[in-house]
Amino acid sequence: MTDIRYLQQADFPRYAVQLDWLLTDQNVLDETFALQSAVIIALGTDALAGATDPLPGLDDTDRGGWWGDLDAQEIWDGWPVGSKLWLLRRAKISSPLAADGGTAFRANSYARAAMQPFIDKLIASSVDVGAERTDTSRIDVSVVLKRGPDPAVALRYAELWEELGFA
Repeated sequence: MTDIRYLQQADFPRYAVQLDWLLTDQNVLDETFALQSAVIIALGTDALAGATDPLPGLDDTDRGGWWGDLDAQEIWDGWPVGSKLWLLRRAKISSPLAADGGTAFRANSYARAAMQPFIDKLIASSVDVGAERTDTSRIDVSVVLKRGPDPAVALRYAELWEELGFA
């Protein structure tokens, strides 16, 4: 059950997250925005980088990750939270013809991997992820989750590189 929600701000990222208590008119907890909050947390939390993942800085040794992932499966039947989008923090935005498929392809792959647990745990029936280079220094990531007959949840993370200084 959810008791707070995360809101993406228009002036992202300086004041990127606002917490808001979710109460209905009857003063009970409102779960309307639980899925949106979960997606924001999944994309905005640093996932643990693999041993072969290139780290953002030449001298970096920190592979990120969240300490709560340590025994998530055993303790609460959870999964590792987060995305590897942070690995692109200092990445040069490359062409789709690059050997790795380009930066937008990597952003798409990282966002898709972060959303996969929503399918695996049957939280969503389908997930559509897109990453698009919209300028020389900007990639936008969009996520659409569907849950059976419920309305689709669509979120767009614009200005990801431009505003965060990832370019």
